[in-house]
Amino acid sequence: MKRFSLGLPRLYFRFYVALLVILLLFSIAVMQVWSRAGGPLERSNTTLSQVMQNVLAPIDAPPAQQQAALERVAAGLNAHMTLYTRDWRPLAVVGVQIPARHWRRQGVTGPPPESFVRLPDGRKLLSSEPLGFTRPKAMLHNALMLLALGIGIVAFPLVRALTKRLERLQQGVESLGAGDLTTRVKVEGKDEVARLAQSFNRAADQIEQLVGAHKTLLANASHELRTPLARIRLALELIKDGVDPKRRAGLEQDIAELNHLLDEILLASRLGAIQENTESEELDLLALAAEECARYDEAILDGESAVIQGDPRLLRRLLRNLLENAHRHGVPPAQVQIACADGQAILGVWDEGPGIPDTEFERVFEPFFRRRGTLDNSGAGLGLALVRQIARRHCGEARCVLTKNGRSCFEVTLPLKR
Repeated sequence: MKRFSLGLPRLYFRFYVALLVILLLFSIAVMQVWSRAGGPLERSNTTLSQVMQNVLAPIDAPPAQQQAALERVAAGLNAHMTLYTRDWRPLAVVGVQIPARHWRRQGVTGPPPESFVRLPDGRKLLSSEPLGFTRPKAMLHNALMLLALGIGIVAFPLVRALTKRLERLQQGVESLGAGDLTTRVKVEGKDEVARLAQSFNRAADQIEQLVGAHKTLLANASHELRTPLARIRLALELIKDGVDPKRRAGLEQDIAELNHLLDEILLASRLGAIQENTESEELDLLALAAEECARYDEAILDGESAVIQGDPRLLRRLLRNLLENAHRHGVPPAQVQIACADGQAILGVWDEGPGIPDTEFERVFEPFFRRRGTLDNSGAGLGLALVRQIARRHCGEARCVLTKNGRSCFEVTLPLKR
């Protein structure tokens, strides 16, 4: 899921802003260097205007003298030149007259002015060939602005393409973390990001192989353990007359507990290792709880209808484990209450026993954790761990909370069907 926060801009935006800041700092540095070293170029225009005034005739000289002086300046330059007064009256022309204000008027004929030299006495000399430097500082400013603008425009798609690959890699990591072990990312290019994608794919392959081997090992171990258990049960049936009934009952209970333990270990491993595709259907949590409460003599159900989307087999296991926990370690009757609030179904289960101290509210959900001093210390300690795993599989949560009367209560929240 893509996110954008004003407090934490996207990566490509930070890259792009960093590039623009670097361009700005570069431009400022160039201007500082120009201010220190570019003075002679700027002063050259002032020097050129003074030289031109010295070479040309004085401002009050006759027109013939003005013309002759301008022709001497233009000799050998193959340039059109026009000398104007302060108020733009022509004094002398060499070649074709360059119209005054040529760059501001429409439909003006004649050669455009390549150079504009303002003499110290106010006269203006327009030439079709460049003379000296035309505003070197302004030219530098314009060049830097165009360079920064061009780099900024070209850099954006390049930066965005790089960060898009990183975003796709992030989505792959999130999918893998969510349990989809088949997730792989496309390797694009031959740079560090491509090598990172290759490393991710190799790691995903190894994780998938390890999880597969883990599941195979558990399945094989379950099969191998159940085979001797079946033989023990068969032996008990064959020699039932030669075994003390009390000892026989104890052996049968041990066999049943081992079978139950194997089922819980396999289910916990399957839920924790990978997000498998499970059956999902619309069901009423209240009706499901009523069916499970009917299995116990002292279980009181109260609440309202709560329609959710989920796997009925897993949700039955969740309810059964909570009721079995209350039956084994609590004092009857077990209370089950279902309510709806803020788009969630809230399932609460408690009993009349002393409850759980708040220091163990989280520990009871740890696998194989068993509290000391309970009425019944049997079981493997996986029931509540499975409850939390099943709740989280359905985008919910399981926790232990205190009720208004100070009793501890197991509370499961599940999203209602929209």
